[in-house]
Formats: sequence, C-alpha cells, structure tokens
Amino acid sequence: MVNGNSVPDALLLMTGGCPHCPAALQALTVLLKEGAIGRLEVINVAVHIEEAESRGVQSVPWIRIGPFEVEGAAMPARLRELAQGVNDDKVFDAWLLETLKSGKRHKFEALVKNEPQRIHALARMMKNPEASMAIRLGIGAILEELQGSGLTETLIPSFGEMLKSDDRLLRTDACHFLTLIGTEAIRPHMLACVDDADPEIREMAEEWLAENLPV
Repeated sequence: MVNGNSVPDALLLMTGGCPHCPAALQALTVLLKEGAIGRLEVINVAVHIEEAESRGVQSVPWIRIGPFEVEGAAMPARLRELAQGVNDDKVFDAWLLETLKSGKRHKFEALVKNEPQRIHALARMMKNPEASMAIRLGIGAILEELQGSGLTETLIPSFGEMLKSDDRLLRTDACHFLTLIGTEAIRPHMLACVDDADPEIREMAEEWLAENLPV
C-alpha cells in the first residue's frame, strides 16, 4: 500500500527460527526510521499461520513494500530501491519482468485489481528488449485473465499505436493482444489491420471482425 504522501507501507512475515528474518527486520526498521516507509507491520507466521496461508507464502522472510513482494533474503539496498521506487516506472518494470520470468503473473493480476494504473506496464514491457517469447505469452495470459474486467481497455491506444511500428513481431503481438481485450473499441484497429502487409496480422483481424459483426 502507498499512502497519500507516496511513501509506501511495508509488511514483513517472519518466524523466530528464520536465519534471514532478523536482517530483514533490521533493514526495514532503518527504512521506517528514515521515513522511506510510512508504517511497518511485522507478523510471526509461526503464531499466525493463516497470514502466510492467505497470501500463499511458502517461505520467510516475505516482504511487501507498496506494490512489491520480495521472497527470501534481500539486501538492504534492494529494499531501499523498492521503497523509493514505488512511483518509478523503471523500478516497477524491472520488478514485473522478474515476476513474469518466475511464472508468478498472478501477483501482477492481483495488484492491478487494486491499482488499475499499473496495467500500463504491460505496454511498456512489450518494447523491452528483454521481453522474451515467454514474457509475451505471460502478457497474453494476463490479458485473458482480466478479459471483461474493464481493466485492460486503457491499453487500447498504446497497442493501437504499436500497429504502426516497422517491427512485424511488435505489430503481431499488438494485434493479438487487442483481440484478447476484445471490446468494440478495438474495431477501428482491426479494420486497419486488414490492410497490414503481414498475412498473419490480416488473418487475426479478419477472424475477429467475422466473429464480431456490428449489430
């Protein structure tokens, strides 16, 4: 959670026998004293196991700073970077890239439901040279999961702009992702894709248009 002053709050799940938990607690306490985090909640999950179970936490220390979740030992510098980067797109995008690489897209999906503006990270991620095919598949899976929620429609202008790119792969992904959003608002972009030089893009657009005839 981030408060009105753009300073994040933090949560630490720990146990008494965890070798890395004291260091995590100390690092977070320093950030609290400095004002880099606004509030620190510490829960001993050996006593309150339900707190770990409700979050799907398998090991400690487990830390949440604003939108970021960190599992296992973390260097104090890393925690400081996250605390200071809650409104920094570069910091967030780097965290999202690692999250998708680790196959934990559900963390982003849950976050977007509470902070809808975070959805724009997906459009930025598409232009990231580190965005492998697996990452692009993860983006598609997220869009499918959130389909019909109304959360993805704000991406339509960004994806529409990508259709003008000289990069065929980027255009193909943008067209595909627009079909996953699937609302009537994508129709003008699908009509434009019918004239694309790439046959795969034309086929995707034609299929969507055939399946979504105007009323």
